[in-house]
Amino acid sequence: MTTQRIIKGSLAIDKILFDFIENEALPIAKLDSDTYWRNFEQVVLDLTPKNKALLAHREKLQAQIDNWHKNHVYELGAYKQFLSDIGYLEPEVADFTITTENVDEEIATMAGPQLVVPVRNARYCLNAANARWGSLYDALYGFDVIAETDGAEKGKAYNPVRGAKVVAFAKNFLDETFPLMDGLHADVTSYAIKDGQLSANMGKFWTTLTENKVVGYNGTPDNPSEIILKNNGLHVIIQIDPNSPIGKDDKAGVKDVLLESAVTTIQDLEDSVAAVDAEEKVEGYRNWLGLMKGDLSETLEKNGKTITRTLNADRTYTDLNGNIQTLHGRSLMLLRNVGHLMTNPAILVNGEEIFEGMMDALITPMLCAIDIRGENSLRNSRTGSMYIVKPKMHGSQEVAFAVELFSCAEEAIGLPKNSLKMGIMDEERRTSANLKNCIAQAPERTIFINTGFMDRTGDEIHTAMHAGAFVRKGEIKEQIWFHAYEKRNVLIGLNAGLRGKAQIGKGMWPKPDELADMYRTKIEHPQAGASCAWVPSPSGAVIHAIHYHKCNVTKRQEELAHLAIPSLDDLLTIALATDTNWTAEQKRRELENNCQGILGYVVRWVDLGVGCSKVPDINDVGLMEDRATLRISSQHVANWLVHGIVTADEVWDALRRMAKVVDEQNASDPAYRPMSSDFDNNIAFQTAAELIFKGATEPSGYTEPLLHKARLKLKGYQGD
Repeated sequence: MTTQRIIKGSLAIDKILFDFIENEALPIAKLDSDTYWRNFEQVVLDLTPKNKALLAHREKLQAQIDNWHKNHVYELGAYKQFLSDIGYLEPEVADFTITTENVDEEIATMAGPQLVVPVRNARYCLNAANARWGSLYDALYGFDVIAETDGAEKGKAYNPVRGAKVVAFAKNFLDETFPLMDGLHADVTSYAIKDGQLSANMGKFWTTLTENKVVGYNGTPDNPSEIILKNNGLHVIIQIDPNSPIGKDDKAGVKDVLLESAVTTIQDLEDSVAAVDAEEKVEGYRNWLGLMKGDLSETLEKNGKTITRTLNADRTYTDLNGNIQTLHGRSLMLLRNVGHLMTNPAILVNGEEIFEGMMDALITPMLCAIDIRGENSLRNSRTGSMYIVKPKMHGSQEVAFAVELFSCAEEAIGLPKNSLKMGIMDEERRTSANLKNCIAQAPERTIFINTGFMDRTGDEIHTAMHAGAFVRKGEIKEQIWFHAYEKRNVLIGLNAGLRGKAQIGKGMWPKPDELADMYRTKIEHPQAGASCAWVPSPSGAVIHAIHYHKCNVTKRQEELAHLAIPSLDDLLTIALATDTNWTAEQKRRELENNCQGILGYVVRWVDLGVGCSKVPDINDVGLMEDRATLRISSQHVANWLVHGIVTADEVWDALRRMAKVVDEQNASDPAYRPMSSDFDNNIAFQTAAELIFKGATEPSGYTEPLLHKARLKLKGYQGD
């Protein structure tokens, strides 16, 4: 594939990207073409040397750490001193409070689930954006929170036994969240709004809520079609229609309970996306522009019918004073840009590929200008802000560089100062160790910090690759460093004044079909003081929303704010195995589990361009996989190779066996190409192997360089 390019000064722009910007983006942003490209070029020329220097510094530090481990037995005190001596550990800044302004309430003050979806997929984009409101009945009926026992199987047709259990669960949720003075919601025969309160007819008497949490209704006060309640900042809507298939069998005619669910969504250009060139980047950019304009749509076939999906409108209701009020109809959307490492052939500068993070920063805010200026009908931000999640930054110098990049982008595009807000992903070890300093570099822009187990663990292993053999992957969350990491993130964020201004987030639930386990366990995230946590689907968001009704995050953060921050020593305690005498069977199972996951993800990424998908594990349990999960698996095997826990022959043998397993798991997919028919020449299989065998030397253990190289090769990319 030969690329046709448009020349603008020292820039050579792929015509696919150039045409999109010229014909679709610039007119909406009301920018002059020549001025835009001149500004674009100047920012790239000014900042490219700085970006290169930061990456070189990363490599220098890693080389020093590798050398230290090769020549020293790990001892915490000496190790910590060494990290300080080389500048890996920064002198801590004085206490401060962030001053971020113009932050929407979904980020500043509301606590709830957060979706992450690949922005290249329009259907996923729309589903996530519309997941602000979700049916509790549907989420319960379709997933395993309600067990398929005692006649409650899902089946092909509606099962009234299962339906009754769904309704009972929902009514119990109402009893716990909005209890009545007398009686239970299951016994209510009708609802009404009387004297500014929700009144419930119990047959022989009327009762009210123990605490008046009703904010309004639709319909009429004595015959409402919807009752809008609010608890812990989240709305719940009781929908009433005695003529509906569900409502006709309910004493009070209730047909559904809607939960305000995915309060925020990260539309993703990074870990969940495979975008290696202009063609694939433009797909993501175009979808983001459609989301900001409000006109993104997707047509699909479902149950033999053609359906067109669009963005939901806002919801309205009548408040207790008789005034019409509006509820935002869509999840507030953030956009995750690419980090500092990767380059992309979509644009060349003086013959070299542009840093992709710069390209994102100079294009995506332009696509958002219509929303920042409030010139669209379906607004995302009502405060004139764009929320950019910035991943994979190492230490405060890299955060400072991102701040400079955002400032340059605002000037280049003509946006107000500090309209580009920053989400700092705490997923690299040097950022975790210096998190307070990192936030201090962006005090006017910070709207988000989070923890991400997979990428953070991948960097943990890579940074300490030569310290020794790590524990088995399933034991990593039990280690001292991990608990310190999770707690330090929350407490450092609270001490920096994020409460009321920014989100503190937690990571993904990886099993999208196993929501019963999520329902039992994920309440630990709001209880830890996190105002958002990642979920794998709109239905997962509905179930996780229940946790934020059970746990008042604002009060929980107040309780935690005065706790001592866990020691940096705990964070720097490497998760080395104290006993590596695992049995041959234990090592085989660990190796097969890792290799199967690597292959299952890589083959879809390289061959099909799918950056995030539900990949069956070795036990056929569907797991949400992205580049972060790939990073930890490949780094773990690489670490065991370095320290002789497994041999190269054993790894190759496991890869070949697991490739056949993955081929069988994908046999029903007509677009799938088997790996096992030609191991030596299959690009995806060879790339999976490279991720392991080159894992100790790839930059920070990242998977992107090898994945991009493989997909570009498969697409026949010839450059210029």
